[in-house]
Amino acid sequence: MDADVIVVGAGPTGLMLAGELRLGGAEVIVLDKLAEPTGQSRGLGFTARAMEVFDQRGILPRFGQGESLEVSPVGHFGGVQFDFTALEGAHFGARGIPQSQTEAVLAEWAAGLGADIRRGHEVLALADGFRDGDHAEITVGTPDGVRRMRAPFLVGCDGGKSTVRKLAGIDFPGTEATRAMFLADVTGVDLEPRYLGEALPNGMVMAAPLKEGVHRIIVCPHGAAARSADDTVTFEEVAKAWEHITGEDISGGGAEWVSFFSDATRQAAEYRRGRVLLAGDAAHIHLPAGGQGLSTGVQDAANLGWKLAAVVTGRAGDALLDTYHAERHPVGRRLLMNTRAQGMVFLGGDQAEPLRRILTELTGYDVVRRHLAGIVSHLDIRYDLGEDDGDSAHPLLGRRLPRLPLTGPDGATDTFRLLHAGRGVLLDLTGDAGLRAAAAPWSGRVDVVTATTSPADRDSVLAGLDAVLVRPDGHVAWTGSGGTDGLHTALTRWFGAPAEH
Repeated sequence: MDADVIVVGAGPTGLMLAGELRLGGAEVIVLDKLAEPTGQSRGLGFTARAMEVFDQRGILPRFGQGESLEVSPVGHFGGVQFDFTALEGAHFGARGIPQSQTEAVLAEWAAGLGADIRRGHEVLALADGFRDGDHAEITVGTPDGVRRMRAPFLVGCDGGKSTVRKLAGIDFPGTEATRAMFLADVTGVDLEPRYLGEALPNGMVMAAPLKEGVHRIIVCPHGAAARSADDTVTFEEVAKAWEHITGEDISGGGAEWVSFFSDATRQAAEYRRGRVLLAGDAAHIHLPAGGQGLSTGVQDAANLGWKLAAVVTGRAGDALLDTYHAERHPVGRRLLMNTRAQGMVFLGGDQAEPLRRILTELTGYDVVRRHLAGIVSHLDIRYDLGEDDGDSAHPLLGRRLPRLPLTGPDGATDTFRLLHAGRGVLLDLTGDAGLRAAAAPWSGRVDVVTATTSPADRDSVLAGLDAVLVRPDGHVAWTGSGGTDGLHTALTRWFGAPAEH
């Protein structure tokens, strides 16, 4: 075998996955067909939950500190603006961070952990046997010629046109594109910022400064026909569409690059087929809305990485990988639903005006703002943990544990800092010796941390709890109150069989 896992695609999803796999002790090779990153950035930020994922691994400061990491409490759903802070901890994510920067940060992090990133390597074929065999074998075009590579698992993180998905024969059902939209990084013109977009009679536009003399614009003209994936677009077309919508002439400027996108919506029928798995845009494509695509891919990687590492290193059984599709496919389905809904509201023209007005009225209610903020920020995600997740379960079960300040034997810390190493954490809030004894057979995989938190947090987020078992991705796998009932089952399910002393 060339590695424990071969990841195809060195975008944010693939690089995040590579780092997660290395934290879990797996040997990983990342292949990307491009000889060098393009430097182009379709995405310009990420959601609140993606920020938390980066924070859990201690890499959020690499994106900037203080004012250089711009976070806005005001966001939108389909262009209807409202304050996200109706949901505690929510905001409209980090803005103004080019995808090229995100990729650079994640590449440095993954490589620093030992990931082998190989550029100029294109997957050409996938051998039969990946469905029922013990490995996946691919044919790869490299700068030195064609070669074969083998690994127990192959993960396609290679975008919406995923070669891995096509070679594995995984269906990609959904809806075709109905319109074309443009984006460009324009130079030589002064533009008024339209950070959250502006719906006008002839379409929708967005504009945001990227750096001195460069503005990112998005232009969504009504009635623009869908384009073939092989089509190209010129700055002249973009400038004409901008003037048609805004009345502003930007044709005297230029562009560092131009591109187009669509509202095509598709989701892979399976996130795993035998020894092949999919993540990020290879598993789901949709209308861009609020940086959700990149952010969902990062969360796919955070969910998959520790599980796959545990399986390939022998710490857990293959059944753990089944929870990847079970947990992330519903998230992807909900992502497609919310982006389609936003497209109907934001880009529906005059026909959608009654819907926009009603939605605007509804955002006057706290419960609606909390609901919509949870959808767009991804803070509302709760995994169905099956038999352990009933109506009587604690509200935290299956949800991510938010950042909470803690005081432990070694001083002040917080719940995110405990996850930097990518291991499970059993948080003991009462100093119960029985918890430590019960978790001892998993000491090589789960850190037991005795700590206290503020009375306010104990009364709200951690209400009624003496202990919490947190998975490496930050989601709560077990909650305890006055004992260890169910802890052995949860530890075995998520971290493998207990080690023999």
